[in-house]
Amino acid sequence: MAVSECFHLGTADDVRDLLAWAVAEETPLEIVGAGTKRGFGHAVDARHSVDLSTLSGIVDYEPAELVLTARAATPVAEIEALLRQSNQQLAFEPPDLGPLLGAAPEKATLGGILAANLSGPRRVLTGAARDHALGVEVATGRGELIKAGGRVVKNVTGYDLTKLMCGSWGTLGIMTQVSVKVLPAAEKTRTVLISGLSASAASSVMAEALSSPHEVTAAAYLPEAVTAHSSVAYISGAGSSITAIRVEGPPVSVSVRNAALRELMAPHGEIEELHGHNSGRFWQEVRDVAPLIGEGDAIWRLAVPPASGGSVLDQLGNHAIEGFLDWSGGLVWCAAPADAVNAATIRTLADETGGHAMLVRAPDVLKAEVPVFHPQPETRAGLTRRIKEGFDPAGILNPGRMTGMV
Repeated sequence: MAVSECFHLGTADDVRDLLAWAVAEETPLEIVGAGTKRGFGHAVDARHSVDLSTLSGIVDYEPAELVLTARAATPVAEIEALLRQSNQQLAFEPPDLGPLLGAAPEKATLGGILAANLSGPRRVLTGAARDHALGVEVATGRGELIKAGGRVVKNVTGYDLTKLMCGSWGTLGIMTQVSVKVLPAAEKTRTVLISGLSASAASSVMAEALSSPHEVTAAAYLPEAVTAHSSVAYISGAGSSITAIRVEGPPVSVSVRNAALRELMAPHGEIEELHGHNSGRFWQEVRDVAPLIGEGDAIWRLAVPPASGGSVLDQLGNHAIEGFLDWSGGLVWCAAPADAVNAATIRTLADETGGHAMLVRAPDVLKAEVPVFHPQPETRAGLTRRIKEGFDPAGILNPGRMTGMV
């Protein structure tokens, strides 16, 4: 083998055989699909890489059964284009973070999205990406090819193993094929906008909307400084903060629920709304963190209890750190100067709520100074190590990506 080599693999058997060789030779490998999320985490400590980009294509799609099976490196954009033909969608609204991380748009793969467990604004209603994964074929760090789960919604055999692969960042195995559930796409979308709230007040308002009977499918808050970066004219020209509440579904139902939400939200501030096209553009911006793409040297992602999100964002603002809320306050995105002082502030705020903070985009010098992934309590860290040892005992898969060291 060459000193440094990129292996291009087209079948699951190829992947299994390569991993068997890597185990025998104790040779670490970097796992790459489209490469749109290589900016996440630390640089992998491996001389060889595995290019999975040709491991692509739809294997099976059964609209009536609400299930789709695809090879792991199939672009999400290709899957979504196919689903639109049957008026269906990936309901967890997978984000396209390529541009945020300096990569091209619409290149993210299904396997990459699941490996990172990335979900968009609809998570408040439909759950995380892992909740939509039905089955997986994976080559483990033992050089074995295994299957878990099934291809129909009602089959839950091995479902926990399927979920385990979601959020593993390619450190437990290489997904070669995945099955996901799909759902009907909304016929109509409306977004109710409330102007002028503080982040803390917006958290309460979003909670009120989500606890209403109006089946809210997304709730987000953008401070005035962030609304200015939107490409939606009403949002960028609002001159104030915006709290956004989305409803989707059949036209008659959406009209009724939208009117009821407007009435419910009226006491909290000036009310406007976005219709189909502008509503879609706005939520795509929120999903892809577009308002922060050109902001700050470091981008952070905080997962906190929804009731705490507004307070966290207000406190970040006291440190001149700009950001916004998604998931009704449960997800805080922020842009900050890339230094250890800001990192400590952000991590402390996450810790105080019982949440966690991930450094998504930053110069390598900051990644070398602070943990990229939130440090785990020792009991959880011990469990993580045991799981890693079970799937990848030789430590050949993406070594160092989550820890910065082998």
